[in-house]
Amino acid sequence: GEGVKQDYAEALKWYRMAADKGFAKGQANLGAMYNSGLGVPRDLAKALSLFQLAAAQGHPGAQFALGLKYANGIGVPQNHETARKWYRLSADQGYVSAQINLGFIYANGIGVPQNFTTAYKWYRAAAEQGDDTGQINLGELIENGQGVAQDYATAMKLYRLAAAQGAVIAANNIGLLYAKGLGVPQDLVRAYMWFSLGATSGHPEPIRHRDLIFDKLSPEQVAQAQKMAQICLVRQWKDCD
Repeated sequence: GEGVKQDYAEALKWYRMAADKGFAKGQANLGAMYNSGLGVPRDLAKALSLFQLAAAQGHPGAQFALGLKYANGIGVPQNHETARKWYRLSADQGYVSAQINLGFIYANGIGVPQNFTTAYKWYRAAAEQGDDTGQINLGELIENGQGVAQDYATAMKLYRLAAAQGAVIAANNIGLLYAKGLGVPQDLVRAYMWFSLGATSGHPEPIRHRDLIFDKLSPEQVAQAQKMAQICLVRQWKDCD
């Protein structure tokens, strides 16, 4: 609407003033506007230049943005080593998205030898800040014993923390632990409940897992699980079982 456009124009004016005075936050925010085309024509070259100025002053968001550009080859030649350098500078300042991406790099061996121990370190840093992706990814390493001793109960705790934030994959993972009886007694009703919660998002994995166990439950059990899922939705995915 008209008001939104005016907001972008006003933000652009103040960010440009701050950037012109050399303030890193202004440079980073102005770069983000050019990067996304918010209130201005999209200009990736200008965004890159502003991110570089802010990153050189230690702005963690700009450092992360540069990492993304080098990781994906957007406006610069793709360079995983340079991407990792910028992610690391950002992550060391506690920037969650950079911590997640570093964890992903090491977990999957992107431009570095695969190293689950280092992936664990960065996912844990993000998880400890309450990030649901960090909690899920850390939980999956622990569930699979990658870089750390296998511990289903701890994985479940992490998935529950993420699920309380509405994370669909966490709901799916909780359902799988209940379905397989890993770290908890096997409980297909609770598994069906958690898969049903995840399925409300339309994500294919919980839908597939829910449908796989449907025939293993009686109509009464399915009804019970569905009722539990409805209660959980009302509670906004908190204290669900």
